[in-house]
Amino acid sequence: MQWNIRDDAPVYAQLVEHIKLAIVCGEFKPGDRLPSVRELSAAAGVNPNTMQRAFAELERDGLVLTQRTSGRSVTEDVGRVEQTKRQLAAAAIQTFWVNMRKLGYAQREALQLLQQSGTEMKEET
Repeated sequence: MQWNIRDDAPVYAQLVEHIKLAIVCGEFKPGDRLPSVRELSAAAGVNPNTMQRAFAELERDGLVLTQRTSGRSVTEDVGRVEQTKRQLAAAAIQTFWVNMRKLGYAQREALQLLQQSGTEMKEET
């Protein structure tokens, strides 16, 4: 997992987003046991307490489960994982539209740019 911690948002919130992405992209599959807080905090270069806070948030969201004797694992609720995937997609789309408005593009122009970009991506593959 590639950790890219920025200065523009709380570290724990960025950790939550990184782990959510890893889950919805299949890096951590439903039912998989997750690395320990210590392992992940060392990999990300963050304080273990910060990683613990991120895990607590993921538990509240229902994506991560904690069992006393076996550590943490990804939920086996595939519907919950799919719901999270849709939420992340919706947030990315919202960010796209906000940025297009900031750049001065009308919706129609932004859609044309998006379509052109999609066509160019197809040609590259």
